[in-house]
Amino acid sequence: MSARPRAAPEPAPPVAARFGWPLAPPPAVTRPFEAPEHTFGPGHRGVDLAGEVGQPVLAAGDGMVVYAGWMVDRNLVSIEHAGGLRTTYEPVAPGVAVGDQVTRGQPIGHLEPGHPGCTAEPPRACLHWGARQRRDYLDPLRLLGFGHVRLKPWR
Repeated sequence: MSARPRAAPEPAPPVAARFGWPLAPPPAVTRPFEAPEHTFGPGHRGVDLAGEVGQPVLAAGDGMVVYAGWMVDRNLVSIEHAGGLRTTYEPVAPGVAVGDQVTRGQPIGHLEPGHPGCTAEPPRACLHWGARQRRDYLDPLRLLGFGHVRLKPWR
């Protein structure tokens, strides 16, 4: 009896298939990612997304909640994903707790007002969405398969 050949393992799904927008419908980007020149240098370690106060914030991908609550001057949710990737969402009134397993698209809380740089006129609130691979900050839009993004013009 001969051994059956094993099927090749399925390739990992592309990043864009594993992650989705943290707001629905897909929002306008009001401020892009700006990588710092060095670890403690200035930059914008995430993207700001236009939203509405009270809008559900969604887990961008499957993972475990590692932080949900007040940090310094705002509420924040942080999710650990496979491979050491972590995403953060702020300001968000958490609807999840540390240790909860979440899936892509699952509500994790509601958008709060008060993110610096957001105006009282539309957009009424901004979600700051960040991503980090271990110690390195990443442009979270790359999780969606975007290399560069065009900003919506100011009125």
